[in-house]
Amino acid sequence: MENIAWMAWTLPTAIFFVLLACTLAVMTWLAIAYPEAERVGVLRIPTTRGDRLFISLIMAAVIHLVWIGLVGTDTILTLPVGEAGIELSSLWLGTVISLVSAVAIFRTV
Repeated sequence: MENIAWMAWTLPTAIFFVLLACTLAVMTWLAIAYPEAERVGVLRIPTTRGDRLFISLIMAAVIHLVWIGLVGTDTILTLPVGEAGIELSSLWLGTVISLVSAVAIFRTV
């Protein structure tokens, strides 16, 4: 059980699920307000917003797993907030890479 102690409900996990829920809400609103036609991007297959969201979520999961495997989750910065401060994990850099890849997927796929 100690080997999976890192799989806890943390602030980054909470932020991820809140942003995922917001993304789904916005995409639902977009589907109703602006119905879309499939488009063909660099993959040369027709994709919808949902397809691109699925591809970007899978890509984010892969990026995070590779990041944890190769780099780890060590603290890279401690922000001086309150007595203890807030420690930022190196995994936030993996999150930034995931967001950039998601934008690229939504723009080009």
